[in-house]
Amino acid sequence: MAWIILGVAGALEVVWAFTMKLSEGFTRPTPSLVTLIAMIASFALLAIAMRSLPLGTAYTVWTGIGALGAFVVGIVVLGEAASPMRIAAAGLILAGIVLMRLSGEG
Repeated sequence: MAWIILGVAGALEVVWAFTMKLSEGFTRPTPSLVTLIAMIASFALLAIAMRSLPLGTAYTVWTGIGALGAFVVGIVVLGEAASPMRIAAAGLILAGIVLMRLSGEG
């Protein structure tokens, strides 16, 4: 169950990163509010997942999901560059997340 909670926390990290971009430096009220709500929920779920998962594993996976998700949203939604080197870097992050999950900790 902790892994599912951690996955949702990571997905909410993607939401707050994206809506923070849309908030234009917290000058737009709706995306700013969504950012703050998603941040609080993401941190709360991360804290719950950390009750049974090791700190290093939980935090690494959480930030990795956020980084990869933000990368994909940036490319798909915001039209950011998808160069081979950026894709390779994202692949390395994904490999790290998979290895953390397979490490058997938690």
